[in-house]
Amino acid sequence: MLETRDLTIRFGGHVAVDHVSCAFAPGTLTAIVGPNGAGKTTYFNLISGQLPASEGQVLLNGEYITRLPAPLRTHRGLGRAFQLTQLFPNLTVQENVRLAVQARESGRRGGGGLDLFSVWLDRKAWIDEARQILHSVRLEDKRDAHAAGLPHGDQRKLEVALLMALDPKVFMFDEPTAGMSVDEVPVILDLIRALKSRKDRLILLVEHKMDVVSELADRIIVLHNGQLVADGEPAAVIASPVVQQAYLGIVPEEAV
Repeated sequence: MLETRDLTIRFGGHVAVDHVSCAFAPGTLTAIVGPNGAGKTTYFNLISGQLPASEGQVLLNGEYITRLPAPLRTHRGLGRAFQLTQLFPNLTVQENVRLAVQARESGRRGGGGLDLFSVWLDRKAWIDEARQILHSVRLEDKRDAHAAGLPHGDQRKLEVALLMALDPKVFMFDEPTAGMSVDEVPVILDLIRALKSRKDRLILLVEHKMDVVSELADRIIVLHNGQLVADGEPAAVIASPVVQQAYLGIVPEEAV
């Protein structure tokens, strides 16, 4: 479904992502881990179009999307949630999600004129879907609150709701549990599990919490200094001496 081939980006003399090649199949959740500065979020930015690649290719369903801007990649089926929430702060919770539903449907139809009755029916359908999504993320009781006034954990849930409203083929989560309390984390994990159960979807997850990674991931890839240093099943990758030294800071006994 998604593939990167020798994906690279340079900032002056610094190579932040260095010829990373990976293929990702639908129905799987891949966690991307590594120490701070390893290139994880930059790799995400290259895939989703927030940054232009210096070299290499990004393919979605066999189509080269490397030079497409981020909005067109979204229309192709890439959905991205960020480390910092990207919301409409002065709109209500429901208006945020309804606009995401509306944007999805408008993109699928390619615009075009509609009579007033059709517009009314569409708007009712958009609101109904927005409420269903808010129910699934446990924000239905806050649908009339302004997004800016939500606590951090609810803002994270709202961003997941926006992503669900876009109904992408590829869900990209960048540290979805960052800054959340212990009590709030299970809600986000349950949402990601529900998305993972849809076998025609792909989930990519950047996450520092290894307990979350171990619980959710089918596969882990490890970046270090912008390079791919490990790729495989979670237990094998976590046990790898290279990963323990680069990511967990554990020096193998034979090196002591």
